[in-house]
Amino acid sequence: MPSALKRTPLYDAHVDAGAKMVDFGGWEMPVSYGSQIEEHHAVRRDSGMFDVSHMLVIDIAGPDSKAYLRRLLANDAARLTQPGKALYSCMLNPEGGVIDDLIVYFFDPETWRAVVNAGTAQADLEWMRRVADTEHFNVSLQPRHDLAMIALQGPNARRQAWAARPAWRAATEALKPFSAAVLADGCMVARTGYTGEDGFEIMLPATQAQTLWNDLLALGVRPCGLGARDTLRLEAGMNLYGQDMDESVLPAESALSWTVSMTDPEREFIGRDALEAAPNDRILVGVKLLERGVMRAHMAVRCAQGEGELTSGTMSPTMGVSIGMARVPLGVAVGDQVQVHIRDKWVPAEIVKMPLVRHGKILDA
Repeated sequence: MPSALKRTPLYDAHVDAGAKMVDFGGWEMPVSYGSQIEEHHAVRRDSGMFDVSHMLVIDIAGPDSKAYLRRLLANDAARLTQPGKALYSCMLNPEGGVIDDLIVYFFDPETWRAVVNAGTAQADLEWMRRVADTEHFNVSLQPRHDLAMIALQGPNARRQAWAARPAWRAATEALKPFSAAVLADGCMVARTGYTGEDGFEIMLPATQAQTLWNDLLALGVRPCGLGARDTLRLEAGMNLYGQDMDESVLPAESALSWTVSMTDPEREFIGRDALEAAPNDRILVGVKLLERGVMRAHMAVRCAQGEGELTSGTMSPTMGVSIGMARVPLGVAVGDQVQVHIRDKWVPAEIVKMPLVRHGKILDA
């Protein structure tokens, strides 16, 4: 493995556990620890933990923080008024393309936190700084390279977190989904995730990460890699940046219109003019294969309205069939029969409502 790859504070723990390490966006990350399918089922049925320390935490502070975020993000940061509350949003370029999708946390009007994707982290930070500087917002942006991040997910995940850190329970037991608590030991615990299951995403000093990881391991929490993370998020209907959306597509073309707030006509967020002028002729839909085979990204999809393309595809461990997401012409609807081009053959498939699996239950009949 090239030495130029970056490593998280948990790298040694992954190697000790026998993880298969791969290059993921310039980071040396675990794809699995032996069985991707068993890791997937652990999260659906019990608890699993992911090292997501490659993602970048950025603290935003200053008197213009709220105004800055209302300009920067397609969703409206003004919706956040309760300390610890989180908001999912896209960050757009002037053409309306998705620079990144991120979560932003509100603590007070001058103190916020964003978590951005690993592969776009440096470009995101540069863009965020450029907007602050060129538009003269009085804010500071502090990348928190001193923090690690562990996603603890599954029906028993919160209980396992409290078993490992009993002192956290008082501050985190009443947390509602998409809320966070800042703790006295430099940790932040958020009731968020990327799996369709309940759980916590824990941001903590990098020096504390391996101890927490080992304590959770001793409690029986299963380490999970990028492979299981991908099958879990796809079952849950969650987009992956770089596959399901990027700077070349608009939020509406990635089933993310719900993350764009147009309710305040005075709020001129970056990309708004482009979105208002753009034709709406493509949508992102869920797809389920009706015969044997496995769908993958970039396979062609044939619909009554024209042709589209898979953006993501995999075999669903929970459902036992292949599922995916596809960008197709407007007018394609849930229940429509389509065809997917797999190995020189057109295979029948069906458009399905996403998510397909949530809280351990299959939602698609």
